Amino acid sequence: MVLGSAISVFAKDRIHSLFRSMRGKRLGLLGIVAASALGIASPLCMYGTIPLAASFSESGMEDDWLAAFMMSSILLNPQLILYSMALGPAALVIRILSSFLCGIAAGLLIRGFYCKKEFFNFNGFSEPHSRDTDPNIMMRFLKNLGRNIRATGPMFLLGVVLSALFQRYVPAELVADLFGNNRGFGVLMAATIGVPLYACGGGTIPLLQAWLMDGMSMGSAAAFMITGPATKITNLGAVKIVLGAKRFALYWAFTIAFALLTGWIVDFSI
Repeated sequence: MVLGSAISVFAKDRIHSLFRSMRGKRLGLLGIVAASALGIASPLCMYGTIPLAASFSESGMEDDWLAAFMMSSILLNPQLILYSMALGPAALVIRILSSFLCGIAAGLLIRGFYCKKEFFNFNGFSEPHSRDTDPNIMMRFLKNLGRNIRATGPMFLLGVVLSALFQRYVPAELVADLFGNNRGFGVLMAATIGVPLYACGGGTIPLLQAWLMDGMSMGSAAAFMITGPATKITNLGAVKIVLGAKRFALYWAFTIAFALLTGWIVDFSI
């Protein structure tokens, strides 16, 4: 959490300047790749990402770039990367790579099917006033750390409690049967439970750690790590506003399909 706050303070301005430097440039597919990478590197939450994307849209940035940036930003950020280290090197690499590729896939689909139509509607959004404006860098860091503790601390503790309850009352054999032995069905189950169960990125790390120890397959974990943040209730509310009903349904379908495909590929290639 401390390192995540430091990244948020020191990297936010850099992320903004890098993305602004891309505006108006015709980078083609390279732009989609770069936008997805910047989405992962951005320390902004969804309610900071959308107004920022709205300002880029007003400046003429293509929707495929915006889709790549927003999708990867929903799935992962520097602080969640630090939390995910607790899951081990393999899970960390899979999470980073799948989030990056998901952003690229979203951008390519928008480029292919909505190249001549507007996909997002950012009416009513504007870039918010930054709270990291204290001239003293140490004070900026401490204020950001306090916000992170208030936002993620309680949910992380809840995740620890839930993981302890699972380990105490849910037999390891059941977890192995559901998410490990039957890999195809396990991925589907993990993608499904990721929708209602995911409340906070940090809070799900202890749960995933316990499930992996009890026999959950890596593919099932990968599917959960995609559908969870993508269908987090606060993220869904923000995404619904800028997509509308029809395209919001497409977002759901894309998320579930990508999670299932990723989980199955991981399971049957390891």
